[in-house]
Amino acid sequence: MLVSHNLFEEIISLENLFLSWREFSRGKRQKIDVRIFERRLEDNLFRLNWELKNGLYRHGPYQSFRICDPKPRIIHKAAVRDRVVHHAAYRVLYPLFDKIFIFDSYSCRLDKGTHKAVDRLALFLDNISRHNRQTVFAAKCDIKKFFASVDHEILKNILRWRIVDTKINNLLDNIIDSFLAAPKTVGGGAT
Repeated sequence: MLVSHNLFEEIISLENLFLSWREFSRGKRQKIDVRIFERRLEDNLFRLNWELKNGLYRHGPYQSFRICDPKPRIIHKAAVRDRVVHHAAYRVLYPLFDKIFIFDSYSCRLDKGTHKAVDRLALFLDNISRHNRQTVFAAKCDIKKFFASVDHEILKNILRWRIVDTKINNLLDNIIDSFLAAPKTVGGGAT
């Protein structure tokens, strides 16, 4: 269990919100929604801080759109203000969770990423193939709609087991429950 020492105040602090804005907006400043938010940046971040501090923050809806990269996918994008809150929570909570992740988890982790994952795979393949003397195979897999299929209650219970701060858990519940996946189907029809 993690003991929280003013972590909620750290998450919602103006300093953290401004740093989160800087990290979030890097490479996105030409996007229309980002530019609109930035026009009144200080007002927007001060308001966000006030809403978070007073328990009035509510995550907004997601915008859906299709991309092909290379396969077709539907992307759900939160509003800029919500993505700043995501970054703010991530910046503070990441160090607490990173140390409990398995070593070979590479997504969204500092000093990890795709290139390090490929390098690690190459090391494993080299060892298993006895330095390319035996043929080996690796499967690249993608779980269809993985994040949309995560059970919210199980995720929230896991977080509650690690985080004892009610305000943080309420914020995380707000973020988690802001996304509703399509209704699950049973026997081909919607339920």
